[in-house]
Formats: sequence, C-alpha cells, structure tokens
Amino acid sequence: MRGASNAVFSLDEETAKKGVATHSSGNFAQALSLAARKRGIKAYVVMPENSPQVKKDAVAGYGAEITFCKPTQLAREETLKQVVERTGATFIHPYNNETVIAGQGTAGLELIEQAPRLDALIVPVGGGGLISGNAISFSAMSPDTLVYAAEPAGADDAYRSFRAGEIIPSVNPDTIADGLLTSLGSLTFPIIRELVKDIITVTDERIIAAMRLIWERMKIIVEPSAAVTVPYISPYPKEYREVKPNTALLSRLAEETGGEILEPQSFEEGLKRLFTPEGDSGRSAQDTWWALAVLALFLFLADLALRRFRGGM
Repeated sequence: MRGASNAVFSLDEETAKKGVATHSSGNFAQALSLAARKRGIKAYVVMPENSPQVKKDAVAGYGAEITFCKPTQLAREETLKQVVERTGATFIHPYNNETVIAGQGTAGLELIEQAPRLDALIVPVGGGGLISGNAISFSAMSPDTLVYAAEPAGADDAYRSFRAGEIIPSVNPDTIADGLLTSLGSLTFPIIRELVKDIITVTDERIIAAMRLIWERMKIIVEPSAAVTVPYISPYPKEYREVKPNTALLSRLAEETGGEILEPQSFEEGLKRLFTPEGDSGRSAQDTWWALAVLALFLFLADLALRRFRGGM
C-alpha cells in the first residue's frame, strides 16, 4: 500500500485525471486500486485469468476496471499496452518504479524509529520493490544494520541473479509463495546488489511450517509470501550465524495492501502438506481433522464478515 499510495499521490492533477494502470496477479493490483479510489481517480488493472478469485474480488471491490489476460509475462505487457493506449492512464509498475520503491522504504523508516539498534533486517524478495526501498532507508538511517533477503527455493531467480551479477529471469517458478514469483527489475537489482548482504532461499516445507508457527504462537494467519522470512532464523542456517539476535523480520504485511488477503487454497494446501507423513509423521489423523475444522470455521467467519462489510458500504 505504501508504494502504490506514494506513486498515485505523486502524480500531478492533469496526469492523475486519466487514471493509473498496472498489471498484477493481485497484491499490487489491490493496493493501486485502493490508492486510486482514495485519490478519486480511475484504476485499470490487467490480471492473469488464473489469479486467485479472492484477489479478483478485492480488486473489483476497490473499484478498478479489470482486464484479464493469459498467465504469461508477454500477455500481461501486451494487454497493458492496449489498456494504456485506450485510456491514456499512467502505468505504475508494481516494483520497478522509483516512487513505488520510495514508498515501500517508509516501512523501514518507521521500524528504525521503533527499534533504532537493529543488527539485521530480513525482507522477502520477489520483484525487489520492498527490499530495495528498505535497504535504502537502512543504509541511510541505520548503516550498521545488515539487510538480508529471503526467497522461495522454487522461485530463486533473485538468489541466482545476486550470485551471477546479472538479472536471471524467473522461468516456470514453482512455490506456494505465489506473491514472490516475479523477476528482479532494472531499478531494484542494482540496489539489491549494492545494499543487501545476502539472499538465502527457503523451501516450501519450511515456509509452511512457519505459517503454522505464526498461527499457533501469534494467532495470526498469513499467506506464504508473508512467512518466508521466518525460516531464515528458525532454525538458524549456517549463513546466518554471523548475525546477532537483535533482528527484525519485515513481512509483506507492511507491503502493498497493508495486510495480505489470505488465499484459502494456499493455506489449506499448506496445512494438508504439513500433516502428511512426509511433513510430520508424528501428527495424528485427529490432529489433522481438528486443524482443518478450525480452518473451515475461520474461512466461514471471514466470508461472513466480508459480506457484512460489503453490505454496509
């Protein structure tokens, strides 16, 4: 939400009148749609046709005009070009945009005010907007803090790019963390190379276990992309041992919509995989059914609350 809001409210009045446009599978689309609504302008969003229904509904609920496309990068870009030509709207890139990066960096500024003596900061990385903005903030305001990136092992293009010294595009990524599938951008990659200490990958199994840990200990349900930083320090990987314990995890909760919309299928898949013999053979079938019952109750209550909220708008 921070990056989208900064981009939308940085436009001059004449430009803003024509609206804003982007392509996104859902997270940035929601943020841009809401920011545009707050400014009173139109938002045009290109979404892959296989985007989660909960995200399609949210984008539509914020008032954006959605155009669906095939789930490829080329289809996104070509469809967006047509939308921009038709509407005259300004294209706001989800992460490879200076005002978006600057907006994301405000999360780091607030974190430094609240915890001024951090040894390390760990941030998820997909396209790199969130980590780029906050790496800049910490390099200026807390230069002794080491900044690390956490990335799904099934979408490790940032990890490979970081070590190769050049952008290696993401090709056929396969991970439960569907908010971290995009490749680094021409603006974000140089920032990451210069200001990020290292990138470590995390398997889906550890991401799922982190989701459960957050659920059990903090009573918070997060999507996989928000949990990817937790396995970075639990258990401590050997690459991380040089870092002292005074560490902050900057989740995607601070990014885009200000709070991820849970995708029921992602969390349910995570629970099922966690309770299989490959994930944890010590858990009983009764434990599994209780967990799924709690999930079903949560989804029912969430749907009920959403219906009531929409009815009151």
